Amino acid sequence: MPVPPISAASLQALYEGNHGWLHQWLRRRLGCSDDAADLAQDTFVRVLLKPEELPAVREPRAYLVTIARGLVRDLWRRRSLERAWLDALATLPEPMAPSPEDQLAMWQALQELDRMLGGLAPKARQVFVLSQLEGLNYAQIAERVGLSERTIKRYMAEGFERCLSLMD
Repeated sequence: MPVPPISAASLQALYEGNHGWLHQWLRRRLGCSDDAADLAQDTFVRVLLKPEELPAVREPRAYLVTIARGLVRDLWRRRSLERAWLDALATLPEPMAPSPEDQLAMWQALQELDRMLGGLAPKARQVFVLSQLEGLNYAQIAERVGLSERTIKRYMAEGFERCLSLMD
């Protein structure tokens, strides 16, 4: 049986009935009202992008929290990546530091790589990074992470497939 489309009034009711609650929920977890406001808005943008899912939702707040948790994880991952990037730049001697334009280009490439690998399972992402950024071979990676070489090969294939599919 086809699911009826969601009305603008239903979306408005969802937003008005839950935005304040979601903002408070996020603020308690993040400790920052501004970040909470941004992620609350982003949560509702995600809802707007997939309105066909809404009619099947029985617990709207649970649905919103599921989306918001993913956004919080993304925020923390991006901030961790940014801290690591800034720490790496800070260790470079002044004459070797890249120009601001090169820094921006490298930061954008790093963000793109993070976006590409974001869809992989954490172990698969770790394996791919050890191979591509640290230059370890499959046997070294297997030893370091405690997995079989066969599993390493499978994770590497997933990583390459993910990158190639997002490059198209």
